[in-house]
Amino acid sequence: MNWKTLKSLSLSSTIEWAADQPWAIAMADCPQDPRWHAEGDVWTHTKMVCKQLERLEDWSELDANDQRILIMTALLHDVAKPLTMEIDPESGAISTPGHAVKGEGIARGVLRKLECDLKTREHIAKLVRYHGKPVFATKKSRPENEVIKLSWLLNNELLYLFALADKRGRISESQSRPEDNLHFWKLIAREHHCFRRRYEFASDHQRLVWLHSDPPNLQYVPYEDFRCTVTMMSGLPGSGKDTWIRSHCPGLPVVSLDQIRRELNVDPGDNQGVVAQKAKDRCREHLRAKRDFVFNATNTMSLTRARWLKLFEQYDARIRIVYLEPAWTLLLKQNRDRKCQVPEEVVQRLADKLQPPTSLECHELVCN
Repeated sequence: MNWKTLKSLSLSSTIEWAADQPWAIAMADCPQDPRWHAEGDVWTHTKMVCKQLERLEDWSELDANDQRILIMTALLHDVAKPLTMEIDPESGAISTPGHAVKGEGIARGVLRKLECDLKTREHIAKLVRYHGKPVFATKKSRPENEVIKLSWLLNNELLYLFALADKRGRISESQSRPEDNLHFWKLIAREHHCFRRRYEFASDHQRLVWLHSDPPNLQYVPYEDFRCTVTMMSGLPGSGKDTWIRSHCPGLPVVSLDQIRRELNVDPGDNQGVVAQKAKDRCREHLRAKRDFVFNATNTMSLTRARWLKLFEQYDARIRIVYLEPAWTLLLKQNRDRKCQVPEEVVQRLADKLQPPTSLECHELVCN
């Protein structure tokens, strides 16, 4: 099965396909707390949510792509519950802490194997990650901040519609999470003109400053006076970063972790502290000289990127992230053709932990 074939299936046929997948079988064996899910196991709830989608008042108004996004979100939104389930030894209460966070990565892996296109895959992965947000909107002191932020990661209308199906696709003994909470999310998104599109900031720089401000201030539009532009490369080994740099950044200096490892004779499996320090020193040289440059490394984890981005921001640099992700088979071939080939098992481990960059991290995001 691949994504092209899967898209042609009806909802019922898609559920039948999913039922035979290892991740769905695991959900069928995973019980839930009857206070929130008296219908039973996770897979039973998942099927109920899928069926609720077609009953949504706005379902028929969605295009085929958005419908497919919601179907796959429904199938995968609780996919990590079997891995995160905890049972209180005294009360017997069942909880699944962090299942949405872990579910994002699992959903990404499932969709990658299906050869789903990058834009659709990441939209579904983010809906899985944040599917529980709307129901808790009324508990936030400034819920509009979360609504605005998420509008840059996903479509708030689809998040709202999924939350409705998720709420209705269960038998709950508790009424602590009414649908009114979901309608509140929709109302806020509409008031800020980001229900069906991204919130419109005055500039890319305002977006980044707003995200990093505490408390965020939508009225403040910062003055732009960038000292230089840093292009951060991001992608798995073999994704074509060096080729992209030669084609799009001729003449620019490049700070490359691979190059520094070769200079210092440090194996990728060794401690990377000396490599990172040398790279920081070279980056600072360019930043102090107000010189545009390229920072070339895999940068596939958000936490890793954040450390470097903080450095670039301290020097008032404009930040562009270029993320490359060719088809998996092509990526492996390109990796094999490299002078310094990375073992495929290492590439796979990196892929399993992959967190593609988003527009919340930089002034400009380029994805190829």
